[in-house]
Amino acid sequence: MTVSTDLSGRTALVTGATAGIGRAVARKLAERGAEVVVHGRDPRRGADLVAEIAQRGGRARFVAADLTDAEQVIGLAATAGEVDILVNNAGIYDFASTPDTSTESFDRHVAINTRAPFLLVGALAPGMAKRGHGVIVNVTSTAATLAAPVGGAYGASKAAAEILTRSWATEFGANGVRVNAVSPGPVRTEGTEQMLGGNAEMLGKVNIRGRVGEPDEIAEVVLFLVDDRSSYVNGTVMIANGGELSSLPG
Repeated sequence: MTVSTDLSGRTALVTGATAGIGRAVARKLAERGAEVVVHGRDPRRGADLVAEIAQRGGRARFVAADLTDAEQVIGLAATAGEVDILVNNAGIYDFASTPDTSTESFDRHVAINTRAPFLLVGALAPGMAKRGHGVIVNVTSTAATLAAPVGGAYGASKAAAEILTRSWATEFGANGVRVNAVSPGPVRTEGTEQMLGGNAEMLGKVNIRGRVGEPDEIAEVVLFLVDDRSSYVNGTVMIANGGELSSLPG
Protein backbone atom coordinates (compact mmCIF):
# COMPACT_ATOMS: atom_id res chain seq x y z
CA MET A 1 0.00 0.00 0.00
CA THR A 2 1.42 3.38 -1.03
CA VAL A 3 1.49 5.91 1.79
CA SER A 4 1.07 9.60 1.02
CA THR A 5 3.97 11.87 1.87
CA ASP A 6 3.85 13.85 5.10
CA LEU A 7 4.50 17.48 4.15
CA SER A 8 5.43 18.57 7.67
CA GLY A 9 8.37 20.94 7.66
CA ARG A 10 7.66 22.14 4.14
CA THR A 11 6.40 25.58 3.18
CA ALA A 12 4.01 26.05 0.27
CA LEU A 13 2.99 29.22 -1.54
CA VAL A 14 -0.39 28.98 -3.30
CA THR A 15 -1.46 31.92 -5.45
CA GLY A 16 -5.14 32.70 -5.82
CA ALA A 17 -5.77 30.63 -2.70
CA THR A 18 -8.83 32.37 -1.29
CA ALA A 19 -11.37 30.76 -3.63
CA GLY A 20 -12.02 27.86 -5.97
CA ILE A 21 -9.23 25.47 -6.85
CA GLY A 22 -6.61 27.47 -4.96
CA ARG A 23 -8.58 27.30 -1.72
CA ALA A 24 -9.00 23.54 -2.08
CA VAL A 25 -5.26 23.14 -2.75
CA ALA A 26 -4.29 25.26 0.25
CA ARG A 27 -6.54 23.25 2.56
CA LYS A 28 -5.21 19.90 1.35
CA LEU A 29 -1.56 20.96 1.65
CA ALA A 30 -2.20 22.21 5.19
CA GLU A 31 -3.98 18.98 6.10
CA ARG A 32 -0.86 17.11 5.06
CA GLY A 33 1.31 19.23 7.36
CA ALA A 34 2.69 21.97 5.12
CA GLU A 35 2.79 25.55 6.30
CA VAL A 36 0.82 27.39 3.63
CA VAL A 37 1.38 30.94 2.45
CA VAL A 38 -2.08 31.90 1.27
CA HIS A 39 -2.05 34.52 -1.48
CA GLY A 40 -5.03 36.58 -2.58
CA ARG A 41 -6.31 40.11 -2.95
CA ASP A 42 -9.06 40.11 -0.31
CA PRO A 43 -7.70 40.24 3.27
CA ARG A 44 -11.06 39.19 4.70
CA ARG A 45 -11.25 36.02 2.63
CA GLY A 46 -7.57 35.40 3.34
CA ALA A 47 -8.15 35.69 7.08
CA ASP A 48 -11.15 33.36 6.86
CA LEU A 49 -9.07 30.65 5.15
CA VAL A 50 -6.15 31.04 7.56
CA ALA A 51 -8.60 30.71 10.49
CA GLU A 52 -10.22 27.64 8.93
CA ILE A 53 -6.85 25.96 8.44
CA ALA A 54 -5.85 26.79 12.02
CA GLN A 55 -9.10 25.32 13.36
CA ARG A 56 -8.20 22.09 11.59
CA GLY A 57 -4.79 22.05 13.23
CA GLY A 58 -2.85 23.43 10.28
CA ARG A 59 -0.61 26.44 9.81
CA ALA A 60 -1.09 29.25 7.32
CA ARG A 61 -0.51 32.95 6.82
CA PHE A 62 -2.00 35.37 4.33
CA VAL A 63 -0.11 37.65 1.96
CA ALA A 64 -1.97 40.11 -0.26
CA ALA A 65 -0.60 41.05 -3.66
CA ASP A 66 -1.93 42.36 -6.97
CA LEU A 67 -0.39 40.07 -9.57
CA THR A 68 -0.83 42.65 -12.33
CA ASP A 69 1.88 44.66 -10.56
CA ALA A 70 5.31 43.12 -11.15
CA GLU A 71 6.78 44.78 -8.06
CA GLN A 72 4.06 43.29 -5.88
CA VAL A 73 4.75 39.84 -7.34
CA ILE A 74 8.43 40.17 -6.41
CA GLY A 75 7.33 41.39 -2.99
CA LEU A 76 5.11 38.34 -2.60
CA ALA A 77 8.07 36.06 -3.28
CA ALA A 78 10.21 37.94 -0.78
CA THR A 79 7.53 37.80 1.91
CA ALA A 80 6.91 34.11 1.32
CA GLY A 81 10.62 33.43 1.88
CA GLU A 82 12.11 30.00 1.29
CA VAL A 83 9.37 27.78 -0.07
CA ASP A 84 9.52 24.10 -0.93
CA ILE A 85 6.28 24.06 -2.92
CA LEU A 86 4.98 26.69 -5.33
CA VAL A 87 1.49 26.34 -6.81
CA ASN A 88 0.85 28.94 -9.49
CA ASN A 89 -2.93 28.82 -9.44
CA ALA A 90 -4.13 32.42 -9.70
CA GLY A 91 -5.74 33.26 -13.01
CA ILE A 92 -8.33 35.36 -14.78
CA TYR A 93 -10.44 34.53 -17.80
CA ASP A 94 -12.58 36.58 -20.14
CA PHE A 95 -14.20 34.54 -22.88
CA ALA A 96 -14.51 37.39 -25.33
CA SER A 97 -13.87 37.40 -29.06
CA THR A 98 -10.65 38.93 -30.34
CA PRO A 99 -12.31 42.20 -31.49
CA ASP A 100 -14.04 42.49 -28.11
CA THR A 101 -10.85 41.93 -26.10
CA SER A 102 -9.40 45.25 -25.03
CA THR A 103 -5.70 45.94 -24.77
CA GLU A 104 -6.13 46.24 -21.01
CA SER A 105 -7.86 42.85 -20.81
CA PHE A 106 -5.16 41.16 -22.91
CA ASP A 107 -2.41 42.66 -20.76
CA ARG A 108 -4.16 41.52 -17.56
CA HIS A 109 -4.38 37.95 -18.86
CA VAL A 110 -0.68 37.89 -19.66
CA ALA A 111 0.30 39.62 -16.41
CA ILE A 112 -1.62 37.30 -14.11
CA ASN A 113 -1.67 34.01 -16.00
CA THR A 114 1.85 34.10 -17.47
CA ARG A 115 4.10 36.85 -16.12
CA ALA A 116 3.31 36.35 -12.42
CA PRO A 117 4.26 32.63 -12.49
CA PHE A 118 7.37 33.54 -14.50
CA LEU A 119 8.47 36.09 -11.90
CA LEU A 120 7.68 33.81 -8.95
CA VAL A 121 9.63 30.92 -10.43
CA GLY A 122 12.51 33.25 -11.24
CA ALA A 123 12.56 34.44 -7.64
CA LEU A 124 11.94 31.14 -5.82
CA ALA A 125 13.24 28.27 -7.99
CA PRO A 126 16.95 29.19 -7.62
CA GLY A 127 16.62 28.76 -3.85
CA MET A 128 14.94 25.40 -4.32
CA ALA A 129 17.74 24.34 -6.67
CA LYS A 130 20.40 25.47 -4.21
CA ARG A 131 18.77 23.40 -1.46
CA GLY A 132 18.46 20.46 -3.84
CA HIS A 133 14.71 19.99 -3.67
CA GLY A 134 11.43 21.69 -4.56
CA VAL A 135 8.18 21.25 -6.44
CA ILE A 136 6.38 23.68 -8.72
CA VAL A 137 2.86 23.04 -10.04
CA ASN A 138 1.21 25.35 -12.56
CA VAL A 139 -2.56 25.28 -12.91
CA THR A 140 -3.26 25.82 -16.60
CA SER A 141 -6.40 25.01 -18.58
CA THR A 142 -7.62 22.82 -21.42
CA ALA A 143 -8.19 26.14 -23.20
CA ALA A 144 -4.42 26.09 -23.78
CA THR A 145 -4.80 23.27 -26.32
CA LEU A 146 -8.44 23.33 -27.46
CA ALA A 147 -9.24 26.06 -29.97
CA ALA A 148 -12.45 28.04 -29.41
CA PRO A 149 -14.09 31.03 -31.11
CA VAL A 150 -13.81 33.07 -27.90
CA GLY A 151 -11.22 33.40 -25.13
CA GLY A 152 -8.14 33.64 -27.32
CA ALA A 153 -6.26 35.82 -24.83
CA TYR A 154 -7.00 33.38 -22.01
CA GLY A 155 -5.98 30.33 -24.03
CA ALA A 156 -2.78 31.98 -25.22
CA SER A 157 -1.76 32.98 -21.69
CA LYS A 158 -2.32 29.42 -20.44
CA ALA A 159 -0.54 27.87 -23.42
CA ALA A 160 2.46 30.01 -22.54
CA ALA A 161 2.31 28.66 -18.98
CA GLU A 162 2.45 25.11 -20.33
CA ILE A 163 5.51 25.85 -22.46
CA LEU A 164 7.12 27.45 -19.42
CA THR A 165 6.33 24.34 -17.38
CA ARG A 166 8.44 22.22 -19.74
CA SER A 167 11.17 24.85 -19.93
CA TRP A 168 11.46 25.13 -16.16
CA ALA A 169 11.49 21.34 -15.76
CA THR A 170 14.52 21.31 -18.04
CA GLU A 171 16.14 24.34 -16.43
CA PHE A 172 15.85 23.28 -12.79
CA GLY A 173 15.26 19.51 -12.92
CA ALA A 174 18.90 18.50 -12.63
CA ASN A 175 19.05 20.30 -9.29
CA GLY A 176 16.16 18.44 -7.66
CA VAL A 177 13.30 20.74 -8.63
CA ARG A 178 10.31 19.13 -10.34
CA VAL A 179 7.97 21.29 -12.42
CA ASN A 180 4.62 20.02 -13.67
CA ALA A 181 1.19 21.35 -14.50
CA VAL A 182 -2.43 20.29 -14.19
CA SER A 183 -4.81 21.28 -16.97
CA PRO A 184 -8.41 21.33 -15.70
CA GLY A 185 -11.50 21.25 -17.83
CA PRO A 186 -14.71 22.97 -16.62
CA VAL A 187 -14.72 23.29 -12.82
CA ARG A 188 -17.44 24.59 -10.52
CA THR A 189 -16.01 27.73 -8.90
CA GLU A 190 -17.41 31.09 -7.85
CA GLY A 191 -16.10 32.52 -11.10
CA THR A 192 -17.79 29.97 -13.36
CA GLU A 193 -21.03 30.21 -11.38
CA GLN A 194 -21.07 33.99 -11.76
CA MET A 195 -20.18 33.81 -15.44
CA LEU A 196 -23.04 31.40 -16.14
CA GLY A 197 -25.60 32.84 -13.77
CA GLY A 198 -25.38 29.96 -11.31
CA ASN A 199 -25.65 27.31 -14.02
CA ALA A 200 -22.08 26.02 -14.18
CA GLU A 201 -23.40 22.48 -14.55
CA MET A 202 -24.12 23.16 -18.21
CA LEU A 203 -20.35 23.13 -18.83
CA GLY A 204 -20.37 19.43 -18.02
CA LYS A 205 -22.07 18.69 -21.33
CA VAL A 206 -18.74 19.12 -23.13
CA ASN A 207 -17.05 16.06 -21.58
CA ILE A 208 -17.52 12.31 -21.41
CA ARG A 209 -18.34 12.32 -17.69
CA GLY A 210 -21.21 14.69 -18.40
CA ARG A 211 -20.53 16.95 -15.43
CA VAL A 212 -18.29 19.74 -14.25
CA GLY A 213 -15.35 19.05 -12.01
CA GLU A 214 -15.15 20.09 -8.37
CA PRO A 215 -12.23 22.09 -6.91
CA ASP A 216 -11.27 19.21 -4.61
CA GLU A 217 -10.87 16.89 -7.60
CA ILE A 218 -8.31 19.20 -9.20
CA ALA A 219 -6.63 19.76 -5.84
CA GLU A 220 -6.09 15.99 -5.55
CA VAL A 221 -4.16 16.04 -8.83
CA VAL A 222 -2.05 18.94 -7.57
CA LEU A 223 -1.44 17.01 -4.36
CA PHE A 224 -0.22 13.99 -6.34
CA LEU A 225 2.22 16.18 -8.29
CA VAL A 226 3.51 17.67 -5.02
CA ASP A 227 3.78 14.27 -3.37
CA ASP A 228 6.93 12.14 -3.45
CA ARG A 229 4.81 9.43 -5.11
CA SER A 230 5.23 11.43 -8.33
CA SER A 231 9.00 11.75 -7.91
CA TYR A 232 9.65 10.51 -11.47
CA VAL A 233 7.16 12.92 -13.03
CA ASN A 234 8.73 16.09 -14.40
CA GLY A 235 7.81 18.45 -17.23
CA THR A 236 4.35 16.93 -17.60
CA VAL A 237 0.94 18.52 -18.06
CA MET A 238 -1.72 16.29 -16.48
CA ILE A 239 -5.17 16.73 -18.00
CA ALA A 240 -8.20 16.56 -15.69
CA ASN A 241 -11.19 17.40 -17.86
CA GLY A 242 -13.60 14.47 -17.59
CA GLY A 243 -12.58 13.19 -21.01
CA GLU A 244 -13.03 14.92 -24.35
CA LEU A 245 -16.09 13.91 -26.31
CA SER A 246 -14.12 14.35 -29.51
CA SER A 247 -11.79 11.56 -28.42
CA LEU A 248 -14.53 8.93 -28.71
CA PRO A 249 -14.25 6.65 -31.74
CA GLY A 250 -16.72 6.89 -34.59
